[in-house]
Amino acid sequence: MNGSTPLAAGGFGATQRRDAWWIEPAITAFVLGGFVVYANWAAFRNRDFSFGPYLSPLYSPNLEHLLGPGVWPSGLPSWFPRSPAFLIMWAPAGFRLTCYYYRKAYYRSFTAHPPACGVSEGNRGYRGETAFPLVLQNLHRYLLYAVLLLLGFQWYDVALGFRFEDGFGVGVGSLVIAGTMALLTGYTLSCHSLRHLAGGKVDCFSCVRFGEARRRLFLGLSRMNEHHMLWAWVSLFSVIFADLYVLLCAKGIWTDLRLL
Repeated sequence: MNGSTPLAAGGFGATQRRDAWWIEPAITAFVLGGFVVYANWAAFRNRDFSFGPYLSPLYSPNLEHLLGPGVWPSGLPSWFPRSPAFLIMWAPAGFRLTCYYYRKAYYRSFTAHPPACGVSEGNRGYRGETAFPLVLQNLHRYLLYAVLLLLGFQWYDVALGFRFEDGFGVGVGSLVIAGTMALLTGYTLSCHSLRHLAGGKVDCFSCVRFGEARRRLFLGLSRMNEHHMLWAWVSLFSVIFADLYVLLCAKGIWTDLRLL
């Protein structure tokens, strides 16, 4: 295969690369697929999502607790579990699904479109993000607003994680929940769309209102954005760990250690 021959002519997987390029998309598919399975299992579980002052991040905020049973629309089939997780998971799930980094990850891992840089996907056409369901990727900026709103309520639940029956205290679970929320916040603040909102369309910061504040915000978010992939993966694993921690404590399998 010479340098003038299009990769598509060689069929799917044709490449001049000599490294094991398929390992990364295979691992990504396994990890992301595992998280999707776990998150759905946790949501359908609909129990053991709280222990003492702790609330699993997959159920935070608990809108059913805040708004009452009337929050559920009428006409739902009897088999559908009234799990509080389903009331809020659509926002963070959609936010990650349309995330600029995750798009690359699952395009390569699940759709092989393309499977890797410099690797042919065959004769498949490409229409950008004008084809359904890719057009849904444009919802990312709006899902960002929903996630930012949820963050406020979730940090309130973090504060409640330090309120025990005998007053203020610190348990291992308090730190687990707070650490998870810090990582989720870092992932959200490193978002490309938020960076663009801060100053992506500004050519002259000194020419706009609050220009210096926006410049500082833009530079700060840009530094976080450089590590967006790291924020994405670490926050993903932290959510699973925090949910498992609360679950094991609720089942009596794990004992929460009170530090203060």
